[in-house]
Amino acid sequence: MTSKSSREPSIALIGVALVAAYVLAIGAIVGTVVVVGTGSGGSSETSTPSVSTVPLKLTEFAIEGNLTVPAGQVKLQVTNAGNVDHNLTVGEGKVATKLLAAGASETIDLGILKPGDLNIFCSVAGHKDSGMTAMLKVVDAPAGGVTEVASDPMAGMDMSSHSGAETPDWAKMDADMLATFAAFPAATEGIGNQVLEPTVLPDGTKQFELTAAITKWEVEPGRVVDAWTYNGMVPGPMLKLDVGDRIKVIFHNRLPVNQDIHWHGIEAPFSMDGVAPITQDPVKPGADFNYEFSVDRPYMGMYHSHLHGVTAVPDGMFGVIQVGPTPIAKGVTIGGRPIPANVVPAVDMPMVLNDAGVIGFSLNGKSFPATAPIVVNQGDWVAVTYFNEGLQSHPMHLHAFPQLVTAVDGFPLEQPYWVDTLLVAPGQRYTVMFQADQKGTWVYHCHILNHVERSAGMFGMVTAIVVK
Repeated sequence: MTSKSSREPSIALIGVALVAAYVLAIGAIVGTVVVVGTGSGGSSETSTPSVSTVPLKLTEFAIEGNLTVPAGQVKLQVTNAGNVDHNLTVGEGKVATKLLAAGASETIDLGILKPGDLNIFCSVAGHKDSGMTAMLKVVDAPAGGVTEVASDPMAGMDMSSHSGAETPDWAKMDADMLATFAAFPAATEGIGNQVLEPTVLPDGTKQFELTAAITKWEVEPGRVVDAWTYNGMVPGPMLKLDVGDRIKVIFHNRLPVNQDIHWHGIEAPFSMDGVAPITQDPVKPGADFNYEFSVDRPYMGMYHSHLHGVTAVPDGMFGVIQVGPTPIAKGVTIGGRPIPANVVPAVDMPMVLNDAGVIGFSLNGKSFPATAPIVVNQGDWVAVTYFNEGLQSHPMHLHAFPQLVTAVDGFPLEQPYWVDTLLVAPGQRYTVMFQADQKGTWVYHCHILNHVERSAGMFGMVTAIVVK
C-alpha cells in the first residue's frame, strides 16, 4: 500500500488535475485526441474549436438527420420521433442518452472529435438489428470559430402528427405494407428446428453431434447475417428423446471463442450442466467435449450457449430438446369447451422466439415474410410449444382460435386454462393447443406492435394459420 504524503497538494493543483482528467476522459470516451496549441516562446494558447450541434431523430426503426459534422466539439440533440421508447448510444456505449419516451429529447456532448467515423445506434434489445444504427462521419473542420449545424431538432417537423414526427408518405407506407403481405410466405435459404436423428450405440445410448460455427443465415429475403449456429441452422437441430434414454452429445467448437452447451430446464449431473468455467473447463476453439447423461422424466427444454451467451444466444445458438410426448390435454371439458379423448394434433411444433442479436425479432429463426405458415384442415388440432430465447417478454396472440395452455416449462398443468394472448418471458416454455375450426388465413403474432411492424411494412414475429 502506498503511504500518504505529508505534503497536501494545493486546492488549485487539485482543480487543475481534475479538469485535465475530465478532458482526457471525454477524449478517451469518443476515441479522439484533444489538441492544445503551443505558441512561440514556450507560452501555450488554446485555439477555439468549432462547435457543432447535430439534430437527430429516432423512429421505428431508423436514425435520421445530418450524419456528417465538422471536427471539433460535437453535441447531439436527440429527439424520439417514434411511438416507443428509444435511446441513442455512441461507440461502445460509454456515452448515451437516457431511455427517451415518445416525443422526448436530450442533448449529449461528445467532446472534441477528430476526423473519422463513429458508430451510433439504439441499444434497446432488437432495435439496432432492426435498422436503428448509423455512422456519424466527422470531417475536417472549416477555418474559423463556432459552427452550429442546427439548433432545433424539431425544425421541419409537423407537430400535429403523432409523437412530433414528420408527416409520413402515406401512399408509400400503404404500398410497403401491402408488399410485405403479398410476399408471404417468402422463400429464404435455410430451415431451422430440423430433427437430428441419433446414432444408437451398442449400449443403447443415443449419440448426437453438434458443431458450433459462424454461418451465413438468411433471416428475411435479402438480409443475410453472420449467425452463430449449431449444425449451420437457426434454431439448432431439435433433439427428441424418450423417457429413460441415455444421451451423448459430441460438441465440436468451431467458433473463435471458448464455448459450452447448457441444457436449460433439463436435470443433468453437475459436470454436465454446461456452465464453463464452473462445471467444466471451457471448450476451446477447435476442441471437442462430450456431454453424457440420462433423462428420467418428460421435459420440454432448450439447449444454448452459456459462455459468451449474451452474444451467442441472440445471434442464433439455441435449440430445442424434448423428452417424451408433448403435454396436451384430452378427454376433458375446460371452460365449457370439450376436448375429445382421441385428440392427435395434426401439427405438433416448437416456436422459438428471439428479439435481439443479428437474428432479431423472429419466429424459428426467420422474420416475416420468411416465417413459415401453419397449414391444416378445418377441424384439426394444433399443438405449439413456445421457447423464449430472447431478451424480452412476448405476448403471443392467435386470431380466431383460443389457446389452451396445457404445460408450463414442460410441467403439465392439472387445470389447463384458455387464453387469447399468452405472455412468454425469457427462458420460459409454454405448451398450448387449439382447434382450427374456421377456414381462412388467420394472423399469429407477438402483440407488441413494434415487434411486428416497421415503417417499411410487416416484419419480425408474425406468421399465419392457414385453415383449408
